[in-house]
Amino acid sequence: PYVATYILFRIDDRKVGREMMQKLSTVVASVGDQTSPAGDAWVSVSLTFQGLKALGVPQESLDSFPPEFRVGMAARAHELGDTGESSPEKWEKPLGTKDVHVVLTALSPNEQKLESVLERAKKTYKQLQGIKAIWRQNCFASVTGKEPFGFRDGINHPAVEGSGIPGTNPKEPPLKAGEFVLGYRDETGKFPAMPKPDILGRNGTYVVFRKLHQRVWAFRKYLKANSSSPEEEQLIAAKMMGRWSSGAPLALCPERDDPELGADPQRNNNFLFQDTDPKGFNTPLGSHIRRMNPRDTLGDTTKVNLHRMIRRGTNYGPPLPDGVLEDDGVDRGLIFVFIGAHLRRQFEFVQSEWVNNGVFIGAGDDKDPIGGTNDGAGKFIVPRKPVRRVLYNLPRFVVTR
Repeated sequence: PYVATYILFRIDDRKVGREMMQKLSTVVASVGDQTSPAGDAWVSVSLTFQGLKALGVPQESLDSFPPEFRVGMAARAHELGDTGESSPEKWEKPLGTKDVHVVLTALSPNEQKLESVLERAKKTYKQLQGIKAIWRQNCFASVTGKEPFGFRDGINHPAVEGSGIPGTNPKEPPLKAGEFVLGYRDETGKFPAMPKPDILGRNGTYVVFRKLHQRVWAFRKYLKANSSSPEEEQLIAAKMMGRWSSGAPLALCPERDDPELGADPQRNNNFLFQDTDPKGFNTPLGSHIRRMNPRDTLGDTTKVNLHRMIRRGTNYGPPLPDGVLEDDGVDRGLIFVFIGAHLRRQFEFVQSEWVNNGVFIGAGDDKDPIGGTNDGAGKFIVPRKPVRRVLYNLPRFVVTR
């Protein structure tokens, strides 16, 4: 469990903005260090394309960044499925606007240490005129490790070659460092495109930051309307997610939940689909975890490796009390962060081709039952013998803020 906060800044004075960045560099931990200047609390700083412009990065360098980074996420809404209720004009301001220049992230084991490390960071910008903090979001990882829908989260992480840190699935080989960090070879054997000059990108990475509102009440209501018992509700939810709420995967325990397995990081992600369930009778092909990482479902894991992501979801807002099936009007959900060296073929590809499309698994235009843009017309297929079950009229459970 941990607590975190995100603070967004606008730079109004270039000189002051540069001074702030210089001062923040004394608070941020170097990637060369295994420890943080603030002990077990951590601070990181990210720059948007508009932030680089505000700091006066030369035009030649700005032009060398990939187009999806230059235009920003709002301009990529159609590719990402951010339409209707999730469209940029409905986003929480100033998210998605040109006013967001710097993102300061702080993480800590508890509130007291978080405020302490923030105080250190604030000393670097509080007295400066010409920059402004324009947004803040507090969030947390719960003791149970569960996200607002009630499922254990943060289970699946790839290993990065050379890092010395194992992945959570021993059956998957480590990925090349260039999939996540600029300046190293990636899975194609080549170096990721790097902004100019090289020092601007080397050992850097791209981050996608999204605030995702979760309609927990709607998810519960849908499960109840399509079930005849609490046990069936849990089973349908598990089929949609690909895991039981404890984190235990259907691939390893298809009949019933196994909380002990779900809580064991040595076992709860130790599987491939072709070994256990090639046709999806246990873990449906269209389930959330199978879409986010098909593993060996498509046969050639090399193709899948090109789209792997490092991601972190951190809860915001209070949990919806048990049993509530109506909207209580409270904003809750996940702060979603993706880290990788290839915005388009990692995050954007997964979002457009695997989450909001079903062609790659022979499911037509069916979308992810959990995070897809279903809008009341979606369907989800649960394979079973002798007759499969089809769940219709899936609403949108997740709205981009």
